[in-house]
Amino acid sequence: MEIRGFSRQYGPGCPRCLELTGPEADSNVCPECRTVVACNQIDLNLGAGEILGVVGESGSGKSTLVRCLYLTEEATAGECFLAAYDSGNTNIFSESSQKQRFIRNHLMGIVYQNPLLGIKPHFTAGGNVAEKLLTAEVYNYGLIRGRAAELLTRTEVPLERMDDFPATFSGGMQQRVQIAKALANNPPILFLDEVTTGLDVSVQARVLDLIKEIQRDLDISMLVVSHDLGVIRILADRTVVMKNGRIVEAGLTDQIMEDPQHRYTQLLVHSML
Repeated sequence: MEIRGFSRQYGPGCPRCLELTGPEADSNVCPECRTVVACNQIDLNLGAGEILGVVGESGSGKSTLVRCLYLTEEATAGECFLAAYDSGNTNIFSESSQKQRFIRNHLMGIVYQNPLLGIKPHFTAGGNVAEKLLTAEVYNYGLIRGRAAELLTRTEVPLERMDDFPATFSGGMQQRVQIAKALANNPPILFLDEVTTGLDVSVQARVLDLIKEIQRDLDISMLVVSHDLGVIRILADRTVVMKNGRIVEAGLTDQIMEDPQHRYTQLLVHSML
């Protein structure tokens, strides 16, 4: 995936929005027109089989970035290219809603902080996996049932609970069902948005181990969003740091953790120690 000049604004906008917002202004709200510039001229690359971390405080724009890349929210400006779609020659931001739905259903998966945003509580655990397969145009009942059983086993959801409803599951198990659903269509790209926030420490560790195991075995590219540098350190090969809608630092995760250059990144790293 390659992203160039991506911006997302909420409000009427004016010619000076991008200039008057960002880390230097210590605000993502334009002082002239009051437009919120959630993401401001973002350039990113996500390689095949790579885990890229995006870290920043609340309001930095990282979750907006994920929503736009997952095509559930419209980008204000910029381009995004996927190697798995038209050989990387077409800007997916400019595609029709029908083609964007195809991209989302066939080439992407997402895991949200709140599991109930990614799974439907009135569907069974197996039914949630089936829903994703149906949107990816898999209609054979036997294949769907087998794939659901395979993925739920892989994500440590007991098969005897395959036909139970997520409302009867713990938060950690709901998160594992959501991961199974996101993997149903064998997506080349998986987005993880604050996946461990709100989970107990022991459950967090198991979910992170599961994510690393899945990435290693299936060679999926992942974009991991978190405000927790500990999560990013465990998962990510490279990391970008966002503040007020802009990237202030980017590099290898170990390099950023051990020798942060930007004062904001230094503050984040020191707060973790």
